[in-house]
Amino acid sequence: MNATMTARQRARAELTAEIKSAALAQLADKGAAGLSLRGVARDLGMASSAIYRYFPSRDDLLTALIIDSYDAIGAAAEATAATVAADDLTGRWFTLGRTVRTWAVDHPHEYALLYGSPVPGYRAPQDTVPAATRVTAVLAGIVRDAAAAGVLAPPPDPAPALPERFTADADRLRSQLMQGMDDAAVARSLLAWMALFGMVSFELFGHLNNVVNDYPSTFDHQLRVLAWFVGLPG
Repeated sequence: MNATMTARQRARAELTAEIKSAALAQLADKGAAGLSLRGVARDLGMASSAIYRYFPSRDDLLTALIIDSYDAIGAAAEATAATVAADDLTGRWFTLGRTVRTWAVDHPHEYALLYGSPVPGYRAPQDTVPAATRVTAVLAGIVRDAAAAGVLAPPPDPAPALPERFTADADRLRSQLMQGMDDAAVARSLLAWMALFGMVSFELFGHLNNVVNDYPSTFDHQLRVLAWFVGLPG
C-alpha cells in the first residue's frame, strides 16, 4: 500500500479489498449470477447502506472483480513471458499457454467470471477492455515478432479463402495488436487464441471428463499443434 496515503485512504483501500475478497467467496459459493451487495455486506458485518459508498451497484462490484481478474492473468502471462528469450518464439508460446492453464486451475472462479457463462443483466463496460487485452497482447506479440523476423511460416496446405469482409476486421486488429501480419496470419492467430482458451475452458468446466485423462501432456500437444498452425518456427 502506498506510504503517502492518508489514514482515511488506507482504511478505504483496506475495506475495498475486504469487500472484493468477500465477493470472490460468494462467487465460489453461488456463482457470478448470485453475487449480492447485501450478501457481501452481511458476510462482512456491514450495514447494507455502507457498502454502497464503495460500490454503488452489483454491476460496479462485478466490474471491479473482472478488471482485477483480467489484470491478474495478464500480469502472470507478462511475468512468465519475460523469463524466456525474446527470440525463442516457440518457448514464449508454450510459456504463455501453460501460464494461462495454470492460472485458470489455481483460480477457477475468477476464470469462470471472465470466460464462463455471461452474467444475466450485466454488460461489461469499456473500463474492462485494457485489462482484458493483456493476455491477448502477449500472444499477439509472439506472432508479430515472428512475422517481423521473417520466420512465420504457415502450414504447407493452403487454407480456405477468407471472406472479403474479414479484411476490415484484420485492419482493426493490425492497428491494435497485430502490426505487420497479413490477413491470413491474423486469422490463424485469432483461431489459436480462441482454441487456447477453449482448451482451458473444456478442462476446467468438466467437458473433458472421461475423454482425456492426462490433461498436461494433452494440453502441451495441442499447444504444439497450435504453434505449427500459426506458423511459429520449430
